[in-house]
Amino acid sequence: MLKDKLGRYHIVLASGSPRRQQFFRDLGLDFEIRLREVDEVFPPHLKHTQITDYLAQLKANAFDHLAPDELLITSDTLVWHRGQAVGKPKDAADAFDILKSLSGSTHEVVTSVCFRTNDRTDIINDTTKVTFKELPDEAIHYYIEAYQPFDKAGAYGVQEWIGYVAVSRIEGSYTNVMGLPMAKVFDYLNSL
Repeated sequence: MLKDKLGRYHIVLASGSPRRQQFFRDLGLDFEIRLREVDEVFPPHLKHTQITDYLAQLKANAFDHLAPDELLITSDTLVWHRGQAVGKPKDAADAFDILKSLSGSTHEVVTSVCFRTNDRTDIINDTTKVTFKELPDEAIHYYIEAYQPFDKAGAYGVQEWIGYVAVSRIEGSYTNVMGLPMAKVFDYLNSL
């Protein structure tokens, strides 16, 4: 269905995330993966979706030239907790500190997706509230050692062990917590 609608586009997914790539495969879309190194630094005055909007567009702007039929898709996800952006952990100690701070509280997962062609740039975003139950230190240490969540915003993957044992409530899109708000992405692509 969507594949036929988007037939005039050559879709370029600029993401090394296996989860995002799988989402696009699950939509039945043909796409190319094309990556550019981007220093993911944002102005300190930005907050919440302003940060992910900025970074998703920054990633899109790393592509100087697109072919006339190309649709470039970039995205960025972060955890917003206690008024602060929480990115990917630097190491195991940082991952422990992040997960300890999320334990027994509610945070938000924010994702922005940028769609760019030669003619236009559109950004959509989504926010999901995630509540963690109180986690014992040994559970946090086990998760970090067993799953090495160093490539994940907030130091966790909701689709992994910690999602099964720690998440007590989700308000909003589950796929957004995995890194892409698929219902909104589908609606945008379907509207093209």
